Amino acid sequence: MKLTVPLFSLFTAICLLAGPQLAGAGKKPIRFGATSSFDGKYAEPSAMLLKGYKLWEQEVNQRGGLLGRPVEIVVHNDHSRKSRVREAYSAMFRQGDVDLVLAPYSTSLTMAALKVCRDNNAVLVASGASGAEIWNQGAESVFGVYALAERYFIGFLDLIARQGLSNVAVIFEDNLFNRDAARGVQHWAPQFGLEIKGMLGFVPGTGQLHQAWQAACELKPQALIVCSYPPAGHRLLKLMEQAASRPDTVAMAITPVHPDFAGQAGPIAENIFAPSQWEPNKRIPFPGTQRFIQTFQDLYDQPPSYHAASAYAACQVLEKAIVSTQSLNQTRIRDFIRSLDTVTAIGRFKVDHTGKQVGHNPLIVQWQGGKKQIVYPPRLRTAVPRFEGLPEQTQ
Repeated sequence: MKLTVPLFSLFTAICLLAGPQLAGAGKKPIRFGATSSFDGKYAEPSAMLLKGYKLWEQEVNQRGGLLGRPVEIVVHNDHSRKSRVREAYSAMFRQGDVDLVLAPYSTSLTMAALKVCRDNNAVLVASGASGAEIWNQGAESVFGVYALAERYFIGFLDLIARQGLSNVAVIFEDNLFNRDAARGVQHWAPQFGLEIKGMLGFVPGTGQLHQAWQAACELKPQALIVCSYPPAGHRLLKLMEQAASRPDTVAMAITPVHPDFAGQAGPIAENIFAPSQWEPNKRIPFPGTQRFIQTFQDLYDQPPSYHAASAYAACQVLEKAIVSTQSLNQTRIRDFIRSLDTVTAIGRFKVDHTGKQVGHNPLIVQWQGGKKQIVYPPRLRTAVPRFEGLPEQTQ
């Protein structure tokens, strides 16, 4: 399950860049183990997560490594499957291959990794997951980077309420993260005076997505929120393209935050809203953010998504813990992170007594003219939100 093509050439290049500048050459590296979804439904955001990890690896080695030793990230392909995550993390601990671990992408896969980490008293910084169930397991060593899924659409609900809309429907994929995001909408919408016209769940690959879409069309909501991973998100966009009518105001989780969303989705991308944990924009004021954006762009020839930035931020947190404690001891690192209140490339990092992230709040973005703009909160806005409806499709 070790790292293979097609990512091999990318990481070979990274190693060539970093290798000559390593401090402590010849010393045993500090090894971080992780899994990544090279294929399957999590492949797109997982690839961004891994790029964030690898950029940090390069930079920390250029700075001299940690504790006088180089850093090496060992990556296994989990194929977007929980069983593969359990196998990989179990093997890493059993064989003593790694000193610390990094998290996979998604709430589901992070839950699988967490069970292994808990059995091995290992710290896990959840850089790509926000489902609340992660922090309901009684684990003491798992820490969130994202705002929780249940808070993803608060900004969007605020926007549409201020615009005078009165109702919303929700289509959600039936899994941990997307159920949490949908429940969050169900909880928060009434607090903004919004009626929930329907909560429409679906299981991918069963035909239920089409049924949920048809049901949403019959409800005729003023706004539609879609909670899904990218494969289902893009399939729903195709259904929207083919529809005779659809809600003018649409927000989607995850799918629209990828830098190439407009290129992949085509004209239907215009005016789509999405929650984002962070954006590669000069308006983002946090220390090191602009350098991270530029370095990522130079290395990968694309801007980072929030998935990449959150992975990088998780590594910043672990680096701070290791340097501050001068140790790789899991208990010392855990205790340090638990009390940490700091600012990373994506903003404030502070967790509560369960490890949930409480210092970070998501943004709302919207695709306008083929570009992703920040429309919420107002103080970080790069464009005024548009509510005039989606564009007419070309014949």
